[in-house]
Amino acid sequence: MNLLRKILFPFAILYGFITSFRNFLFDKGVLKSTSFDIPVIAVGNLSVGGTGKTPQIEYLIRLLSNQYKIATLSRGYKRQSKGFVFANASSNALILGDEPFQFYQKFPNIQVAVDADRTNGITQLISQQERPQIILLDDAYQHRKVKAGFYILLTSYGDLYADDCMLPTGNLRESRSGANRANIIIVTKCPKDLPDEIQNDIRKKLRINSSQQLYFTGIDYDDFIGDQEKKIAVSDIKKEPKLLLAGIAKPKPFFDYLKNKNDECLTFPDHHHFSEADIESILIKAQGKKIVTTEKDYVRLKDSKLATQLYYLPIRSHFLGNKQNFDATVLEYVKRSANLNFENL
Repeated sequence: MNLLRKILFPFAILYGFITSFRNFLFDKGVLKSTSFDIPVIAVGNLSVGGTGKTPQIEYLIRLLSNQYKIATLSRGYKRQSKGFVFANASSNALILGDEPFQFYQKFPNIQVAVDADRTNGITQLISQQERPQIILLDDAYQHRKVKAGFYILLTSYGDLYADDCMLPTGNLRESRSGANRANIIIVTKCPKDLPDEIQNDIRKKLRINSSQQLYFTGIDYDDFIGDQEKKIAVSDIKKEPKLLLAGIAKPKPFFDYLKNKNDECLTFPDHHHFSEADIESILIKAQGKKIVTTEKDYVRLKDSKLATQLYYLPIRSHFLGNKQNFDATVLEYVKRSANLNFENL
């Protein structure tokens, strides 16, 4: 913890009090939460960024989209549009934000929308002529004006919310007690061989209650990098000199997976909008070599001057165990919620 964050500790106490009081008002019904007659699954975290929400949303899309009509609803962080936007063929990362645009391009059979006001966003989605059957709320754990039917809370291995403190001293958006709202808690970005005894220690540290389920996941990096037309084996690209480019919260694992001693790693802030000056600078640094970036960055850069040199590395979330139980729990919620809402019509 740096000195400035320590100095700001009194503000962390104040911020914690404000967010806790706000949650108290929602819990007691003083502040209104809106429920909807459709299964709504919220995925989020207690901390600021970097817990792997995008791979988890994509996992849920793959799990559910063969049986149900899915819609994702995100805020659209750093987008240049306002209000509710429904993704269509003219959309891009500037209009939707990088992650929603990635969903739209990757999963053509789902609906994708953005709206900072999630209540309005859901209302707009369910008023569409082709109404979705399930809505996945991306990064909406603190959006208490919507009462989701099911909450999935993510926390990163090595950066657990139980070891953190409130902003601005730490990275927590709300106090650790906010985890009590979660139906499922997932520890993300775990090593593949995480021992059972460490998993049990984490369970105790997070104080999982009897009504909650805890899972551990890791990130699988693909064996190929690609662009819109071709693929190259990672085993081959590792041997080449290249420029590795990332504008994500925690790029080190991405760099470590691909780099060799001749590579240059170039880091930008999370959700960075690349300017023309940025593009020119990247081209100069690349010196004609291949440029490999993350999938989230690729959707922002694929139509730029970098396109002929640009490739991305796909990732997926994988469960260290109990995958079938996670799948069954989510599917059971969807089935039960859909049936109850149908009965109440």
